[in-house]
Amino acid sequence: MKGLGRFTRLMLLMNPLLLVLLAFATSKSREDGDGRCKYKRTLAPRPHSVSITEFGAVGDGLTMNTLAFQNAIFYLRSFADKGGAQLYVPKGKWLTGSFNLTSHLTLFLDKGAVIIGNQDISQWPITSPLPSYGRGIDIPGDSNIEVQNITIHAPSDSPFTNGIVPDSCSDVCIEDSSIAVGHDAITLKSGWDEYGISYGRSSSEIHISKVFLQSPLGSALAFGSEMSGGISNIRAEHLRIYNSRMGINFKTTRGRGGFMEEILVSDVEIHYVETAVQFTGYSGGHADDKYDPSALPVINRITIKNVMGTNISVAGALYGIEHDPFTAICLSNISMTVVSEVSHSWTCSNVSGFSQSVFPEPCSELQIHYSNSSLLCYSFVDDYEFSPLAIA
Repeated sequence: MKGLGRFTRLMLLMNPLLLVLLAFATSKSREDGDGRCKYKRTLAPRPHSVSITEFGAVGDGLTMNTLAFQNAIFYLRSFADKGGAQLYVPKGKWLTGSFNLTSHLTLFLDKGAVIIGNQDISQWPITSPLPSYGRGIDIPGDSNIEVQNITIHAPSDSPFTNGIVPDSCSDVCIEDSSIAVGHDAITLKSGWDEYGISYGRSSSEIHISKVFLQSPLGSALAFGSEMSGGISNIRAEHLRIYNSRMGINFKTTRGRGGFMEEILVSDVEIHYVETAVQFTGYSGGHADDKYDPSALPVINRITIKNVMGTNISVAGALYGIEHDPFTAICLSNISMTVVSEVSHSWTCSNVSGFSQSVFPEPCSELQIHYSNSSLLCYSFVDDYEFSPLAIA
């Protein structure tokens, strides 16, 4: 489903459900070191454009505009093979229920335009479940995706409201955004058990930069637990994590197979979080009973560096799988203030790795010094000075 669309200047205020933000396609490239995605070229203007007001929408914050959005998008589908189309939303507060985007569409919100999710649960129809997970997929994962200047807010007590979920995607940039939801704010996935293994599409070449993340009931930045197609070559940097259950969370379980490797998380501020860093091999269930319990995930070469945290309950909890340890977990330049009276700020089992300049002192499995890590620790070639972000 390549080239689905692009969002700019978008604020979503959703309850109880969030729009799924997928495939904001803009050709771009990543340059290491400056924390910003670089663009090869911009999208050419869409040859066809209409305003949402042409379909009867009213931006007064009171009028329901669900039908207007649905009709406009249905109309613009006819231009998919003619260069695509743009739906223009002028300044105003546009109240709406659920609507689905389409391929080859730019949803453009002018400055001051806000899409507001209706608070009436009847405006959010339940989608009929698929007969099975992963069957009937005949399209490749998304690629060349840009998510920029996006604000997503859901009530802090809304269960299982995720923010942005790249699943089996490649060449993705997420930057300059704010995500505060009930469950995982950003979570990278790549398929579930035997279906993800069969599909075989990894999530890779993903750059996350300059984002604010909040998740009182879940993880601010998560990897997995559905990762059977693999997750690799990921860079997440300049993150502000606040008021979350988990800060940085790598999760998987037996039967997943797949891998999570060559991942760098750096330049992170974490405040008021229960567990700052978690690795677990005991998270998530299974799609059905056809999964292979001997399919063990590989967790290797993951680096977390330049982290400052305050008001943390647990600095780190790392639990690999027995007979399938997580390896080359590398920690560097980390300082956290732990407020709880636990006997150990870090707890570990079935993991190994390296550490340097980490406070509180990590568990013994991670205390081999960086100088002895040789080429095992994953890092980009460049390095740059850490500049803490101001806390509002």
